[in-house]
Amino acid sequence: MSAEDFKKGDDVTWNTRNGETHGHVVETVTEPMKIKNNEIKASEDNPKILVESDKTGAKAAHKPDTVHKA
Repeated sequence: MSAEDFKKGDDVTWNTRNGETHGHVVETVTEPMKIKNNEIKASEDNPKILVESDKTGAKAAHKPDTVHKA
């Protein structure tokens, strides 16, 4: 999937080292940003999907092809 396939609020899943996580899309990121101490290297040519876990509320940014609509 591409970044255009995701909209704010979409229910999504993604894999973590602890297994599959469920959450929702916060936004599509197209500029560099930080999440805690992690530098997110996003750009117009390399967008990231900012997601929030339903279970923990933690936010993370992923490549669009690693996030799946629930």
